[in-house]
Amino acid sequence: MPLHPQSKLILDQIAAMAPKPLEQMTPAEVRADRARTAAARAYMAGPFTEVARVVDRTIPGPVQPIPIRVYWPESGGVLPVLVYYHGGGWVFGDSESVDPTCRKLACAAGCVVVNVEYRLAPEHKFPAAADDAYAAVAYVASHAHEFGADPRRIAVGGDSAGGNLAAVACLMARVNRGPSIALQLLVYPVTDYDDIRPSMHEFADGYLLTRAGVDYFWRHYAASPTEARHPYASPLNSVSLEGLPPAMVITAECDPIRD
Repeated sequence: MPLHPQSKLILDQIAAMAPKPLEQMTPAEVRADRARTAAARAYMAGPFTEVARVVDRTIPGPVQPIPIRVYWPESGGVLPVLVYYHGGGWVFGDSESVDPTCRKLACAAGCVVVNVEYRLAPEHKFPAAADDAYAAVAYVASHAHEFGADPRRIAVGGDSAGGNLAAVACLMARVNRGPSIALQLLVYPVTDYDDIRPSMHEFADGYLLTRAGVDYFWRHYAASPTEARHPYASPLNSVSLEGLPPAMVITAECDPIRD
């Protein structure tokens, strides 16, 4: 089935902005390219969404402070809270890269959104990002009053690698007996290192994320295939999913990691 013309147009625009394929760039080059094209990507995200308040701050992390950006859709009152993790293959991305998404989620869902800037690979390999992801939701849960948030209504979410971290944070919370998480919002999440399912072949090239790109990200994130197969890297490898919060899983039709 061919791509919708609007989707094809966006892919063509993104491809035209790229100096060379992602897998041929160093992490530093990828980050610099993302910074160079940030304005164009923000434009493609649609109209700017106003929120009542935005605050940049840090919270304690397992190794170093974790930067977060917090969004409130309205002033006053106790609201549910979504702890959100950006995508970028664990290699690039920051709070700015998902700022439009977080603004829209805060207003549409009527919740506080905490946008987490976890440590990136390869400078900080697995499990650094996962440890930061869990530390962030644990802090929000134990300091909900700081955010005007209801500790009984905490969700985690993220896209791509961020979806991976949201799922992993839930696994960690189950092992650590807290915090209590009400929902996991997993947007085309990475769930398995050993992905040889049909979509990985069908959409291996030409749909933004490529099979070579997937390999590139795993190579930078995990020190070995053994680490990549750990449930905290590949949550689909968890022996059991019992006791985890309900999950809303959103997939993209033409995506190598769809299956």
